[in-house]
Amino acid sequence: MKIVNDNVKLDGIDKTILNFLMKDAKKPILEIAKNIGITGAAVHQRLRKLEKSGLIEGSRMMLDARLLGYKTMAFVGVYLDKAVSNPQAVKQLNEIPEVIECHYTTGNWSIFLKILCTDNEHLMHVLNKNIQAIEGVSRTETFISLNQQIDRQIKI
Repeated sequence: MKIVNDNVKLDGIDKTILNFLMKDAKKPILEIAKNIGITGAAVHQRLRKLEKSGLIEGSRMMLDARLLGYKTMAFVGVYLDKAVSNPQAVKQLNEIPEVIECHYTTGNWSIFLKILCTDNEHLMHVLNKNIQAIEGVSRTETFISLNQQIDRQIKI
């Protein structure tokens, strides 16, 4: 048994169940149970235990943004005038639908963003009209992703 912390204890069966679901969250519980050699009820019970522990934060449907017309992914480092501007800036960034991740960071930037836009012109509009217009933002530094080469969860 691997003890992750006081609330989470994983054994081999837990890891196998989680690995199946991390690859395909829609995989039927009974199919997982059959592959492992336990009952569907046992899989459900283990999943409830892992959800209660906080290890499983839920499940969600992942959309292919490119098929929806979002072809430009960018990472933006945001410089704030002062750290106290962070809560208000984040509140306003949350109102911009193209901002899909926001991280409070160490290093040069105060905030690091992941943004999805339809194209470079759309990105320029979001930067100039939305992000740089936020009070407390002194400047931004933008990196456009040409191709995401690794996309995975942490290994258990």
